[in-house]
Amino acid sequence: MSEISKTPLITVEKLVKHYGGRRGPISWATGKPPINIRALNSVSFEVRRGETLGLIGESGCGKSTLGRALLRLHEPTSGKVVFDGAEVTALKPEALKAMRRHMQIIFQDPYASLNPRRTVADIIGLPLMLHGLAANRHEMRDKVAAIMDKVGLKTNHLDRYPHQFSGGQRQRIGIARALISNPQFIVCDEPVSALDVSIQAQIIELLTGLKRDMGLTYLFVSHDISVIGYLSDRVAVMYLGEIVEMGPVETVLSNPRHPYTQSLMSAVPDVDHPGRHQRVRLTGDLPSPQSPPPGCKFHTRCPLATDPCRVEAPPRHDLGDGHTASCHLINDNVSILR
Repeated sequence: MSEISKTPLITVEKLVKHYGGRRGPISWATGKPPINIRALNSVSFEVRRGETLGLIGESGCGKSTLGRALLRLHEPTSGKVVFDGAEVTALKPEALKAMRRHMQIIFQDPYASLNPRRTVADIIGLPLMLHGLAANRHEMRDKVAAIMDKVGLKTNHLDRYPHQFSGGQRQRIGIARALISNPQFIVCDEPVSALDVSIQAQIIELLTGLKRDMGLTYLFVSHDISVIGYLSDRVAVMYLGEIVEMGPVETVLSNPRHPYTQSLMSAVPDVDHPGRHQRVRLTGDLPSPQSPPPGCKFHTRCPLATDPCRVEAPPRHDLGDGHTASCHLINDNVSILR
């Protein structure tokens, strides 16, 4: 396993992302204010060089938005992203294009992310041509063949199209495309969620080996706690656009302190200690990011919520050893696990 540096490769400061906000013809006609979706709310964290930071939470909590905002695939509304000393959020288009050679993404859907009209050689080789990393098409094909072999694809399939591959093979194509420019940092946006379980295991082992061999740094987005527990060095738990708990993966998963993290952990079967905890079933759905609740965003579903939770945003508590959680009841050491 590659050594984890104490120096951050990525630093995120108060990152905000809102969607909408402009008045269109319908809003002018009805007189209603424009829709404004608050996907990220002042998110701050670091990703250390050589580590895998797992990002977990329910669908709609902002995980994928955060990953794409780091790369400016989605433009942040405000805040700062610093990559290896360079402020990504301040880069002009040409400088951003050059920076993206070092920051790549593996998308969730291995078919929708590939151009069906392009061959595998063209899909994987495009970053080489964009960044001037191949002198000609012959050199490009040689480099594409080498990376295809590295991710477990047959090199005699260079001229095939995406529909001629299985789901697992298509995801390997997406991984090869992300790696071809020799990046330092990769956002893995739920790269195994659309695959069969047996294929998931193969892709996870592939990503683990590539990280070790190439010295990569991952932000691994997933809703699967078991995958996060296997792959990650640290984990960040996200709820409604905010990171509510963060720390070493063993610490957070074995001793979750935020009620939301506790509810997630209660859903994971413990085969070694069946019946240790009762399944915690949260009431209600995830609130709308268009009109998030005041105070602690989780108070509408938290069985432990008190009056301060409903009106005041909780502070982030330092629990030691890099473990933090944002909850008014942390000092009371309460738990919804029984």
